[in-house]
Amino acid sequence: MLSHHEFATLVLVNDSSDPPELDRTDVEALLAHQLITLERVGPSVSRPQVTLQGYRFLKAVGRIRAKEPHACR
Repeated sequence: MLSHHEFATLVLVNDSSDPPELDRTDVEALLAHQLITLERVGPSVSRPQVTLQGYRFLKAVGRIRAKEPHACR
């Protein structure tokens, strides 16, 4: 079960190609649940991406309709 903070973080990651500063604890929880991955965009820069599992979760809770995910891995 996700906390409301973790759920909000997942929504932010899905809705933005460049999400604002995210809480590290929430990101780590989403990584552990395999709902996001970290895409390396530079030597010391990573960007979170929603996984296919994360997309399906958002779709199941009604947060997404027929929209394609930004990047499903």
